[in-house]
Amino acid sequence: EPDYELPELSEVERFVKKNKHLPEIPSKAEVAARGWSLPEMDQKMLKKVEELMLYTIEQEKQIEELKSKIALLKDK
Repeated sequence: EPDYELPELSEVERFVKKNKHLPEIPSKAEVAARGWSLPEMDQKMLKKVEELMLYTIEQEKQIEELKSKIALLKDK
């Protein structure tokens, strides 16, 4: 969705380092205590896959931009 705000990767990194799991995904301890809801986890995992794809697309754009800049510098 156009209004979806993808978290900054640095925010995700900080969260994972602190909590030892992805945001919105239960920790190992939570799963052990509450169990595993397959439909709920399927939705959460699909969201994470979609976020990863969006990060990949953004990184690819940055790579292409950097390649263009390098090519311009080489031509000088």
